[in-house]
Amino acid sequence: MSRNEFFCDCNVIHQEAVLEVLQKMPDENTFNRLADLFKLIGDTTRCRILFALDQREMCVCDLANVLNMTKSSISHQLAVLRRSGVVKCRKSGKEVYYELDDDHIVKLFEVGLEHINHKG
Repeated sequence: MSRNEFFCDCNVIHQEAVLEVLQKMPDENTFNRLADLFKLIGDTTRCRILFALDQREMCVCDLANVLNMTKSSISHQLAVLRRSGVVKCRKSGKEVYYELDDDHIVKLFEVGLEHINHKG
């Protein structure tokens, strides 16, 4: 049997490190909400929508055209993203324009994209 070089074979607990992390550890609800956010943006269609909205504000018709999807399916995905605080919208006459909700979402998406492009 080969030995796993990444296995910790010591019995030492580094108390300072453990306490430091425990003091900063968020509660379970925070981790649940974070996991839900990653699940939400973990859908390919929603990622494509986020990419388009990262480029510019767009209406449902334009998004449907860019993604070659129906307005109905785009509207459904946008409703999910809006309820979760990932996108926001504004009405202009009969048109509704969507954009990423805030700089946190922009950074999250762009850093994720940069990470996977960097890793090849």
